[in-house]
Amino acid sequence: MNNVLLVTEAVDSGKELTAGLSRMGFSCTSCIDANDVLSQDRRQSFSVVLVDMSSPLSKDDSIWWWFRKLKLRRILPVIALVSPSTLPSIISEQGLDDFIMKPWNIEELAARIRRLAARADKSGQEIIRSGDLVIDTIRCEAEVGGRLLALTFKEYELLKLLATHKGKVFTREALLNEVWGYDYYGGDRTVDVHIRRLRSKIEDPEHTFIDTVRNIGYKFKDSPPVK
Repeated sequence: MNNVLLVTEAVDSGKELTAGLSRMGFSCTSCIDANDVLSQDRRQSFSVVLVDMSSPLSKDDSIWWWFRKLKLRRILPVIALVSPSTLPSIISEQGLDDFIMKPWNIEELAARIRRLAARADKSGQEIIRSGDLVIDTIRCEAEVGGRLLALTFKEYELLKLLATHKGKVFTREALLNEVWGYDYYGGDRTVDVHIRRLRSKIEDPEHTFIDTVRNIGYKFKDSPPVK
């Protein structure tokens, strides 16, 4: 079942919308203040967020900041519920994945929710996340805190291998075999050089992803969730 978070201060229309979505098979939670929005995701994981753009709550920057933070951890589709008068406001908002105009057709809204939730599930299999680090295995790109990393092919392959086996210790020989291939005749110092270059690109005082295991090799440690 898809869990939907509705952000609106309009109690009556919110109840009507949640009741309609419930009839369509969704589990729907409504938030009427910013503190509730910021705490809800800690209680349960939502598939899709609906934001009523006619509600003053949609103008609260802390809510959009929180959505952007959540998107660093996982795929979180956000749909704007708009009227003709609020349509221009969605241009300046970041992180919106779709919108639907009033009067809302519940069948159309349900279809949009299912489509985005299904796409998020599929994309989640193609995205590796650890704290602020996001690796897109389809585009072969990686970023930290929204900053795209300039990685060489070997650096990217090394990062992807380590990140997909969080906590597993790799010897230098194992990394050579996995990333460079069994026919590579260079020494294991190649691994150390690439790890050092990779760390210089992905790590800083706030981000540490790769641990050195003394006399053995390296492992990727899972960073704490984004706060």
